[in-house]
Amino acid sequence: MKWKEKAKRLRDDVYVLWLAFGDRRTPWYAKALVAVVVAYAVSPIDLIPDVIPVLGYVDDLILVPAGIYLALKMIPREVLEEYRQQARTAVFPKKYRWLAPIIIILIWLLVIYWIIRIILF
Repeated sequence: MKWKEKAKRLRDDVYVLWLAFGDRRTPWYAKALVAVVVAYAVSPIDLIPDVIPVLGYVDDLILVPAGIYLALKMIPREVLEEYRQQARTAVFPKKYRWLAPIIIILIWLLVIYWIIRIILF
């Protein structure tokens, strides 16, 4: 499997997790793991700081895909198949491709604002 194919499959798996997260048939512990993986992926706090050459990114390259893999294993097969089919046929309009990064940036701006407000007041 080539890198582009792996990246597309990872993107599809993340979309499947997003869809399964909102499904009542998904167990709570799978939802909890998805939340932890997403929080770790977007968090500035890592087990190995990113400033350490090479090793800083290894934890992101191993832990996040491993968490995605484990979360997929915890979700019932019929739920996964349903949402994998939906992910294969999904068309992402260009105007929505920037929605997630914009939301993440806004969250970080709110966190920075909150920290500055605590420090100054």
